Amino acid sequence: MRAEYDFAGARPNPYSQRLKKQVTIRLDVDTVSYFKALASRTGIPYQSLINLYLADCATSERRLSLAWA
Repeated sequence: MRAEYDFAGARPNPYSQRLKKQVTIRLDVDTVSYFKALASRTGIPYQSLINLYLADCATSERRLSLAWA
């Protein structure tokens, strides 16, 4: 390995906005079943569907109502 590298011509990673972080979450069996069924109908992996749904909630700043009805 070189002692020094020249990064003068380097450019930013074009995929840096698309990086994902692996997390472990516990989901209800019914919730996973719902997304797996949706995945089989659409041809999109169920983890991607869950990610798309959560990303939509985050961008629209959707809030969960915890008030008792």
